[in-house]
Amino acid sequence: MLVDIPDIGVIIGILASFIGGLVAITVYNKVKPRLGSETENAKILTERLQYYENLLIDMKIRLDSLEMTQEIEEIPQAQIPKPKEQKVHQEPPVMVKEEKPKERIQNMQFGNATDHVLRLITEKPMTSRDIQVTIGRTREHTSRMLKKLFEEGLVERDMSTKPFSYKITEKGLTRIGVVKMAPAQ
Repeated sequence: MLVDIPDIGVIIGILASFIGGLVAITVYNKVKPRLGSETENAKILTERLQYYENLLIDMKIRLDSLEMTQEIEEIPQAQIPKPKEQKVHQEPPVMVKEEKPKERIQNMQFGNATDHVLRLITEKPMTSRDIQVTIGRTREHTSRMLKKLFEEGLVERDMSTKPFSYKITEKGLTRIGVVKMAPAQ
């Protein structure tokens, strides 16, 4: 049996292809872990950014809630005439300490949560998260209530923003007994 030995060019081509394949596999194995770690770093940074964004949203909601409670507290103080006696002037600082339980009572003065929400959004549009924090109810409860109000035509949804913001309609103003003044001409 005679075996034909191929040309030297064919042998060199096969060896070059083999060595090229080995080099390619080695380079791929070196580069692969680095590619994976970059995507993991991007994922970690995205999660961290989302976390801080959520913190900022919560702080904004708390600040809005505090501003609203201050506005509610300022209105009764302006309506109450100040007595002339000095003894009464000394009592309000004591009452300021006791006002925290009264905040909850003020929320309940509107009859029910639906009327309270309608009164909240009378002054400015609010998101469902803002309303949820202000009234102290669950997310599900607040969402169901706002959906019901929207379907009844008492509030409007601004779908151009995420999360949606809600504002009161003329029908909603009528329900809570607020008459909107016609613009002067």
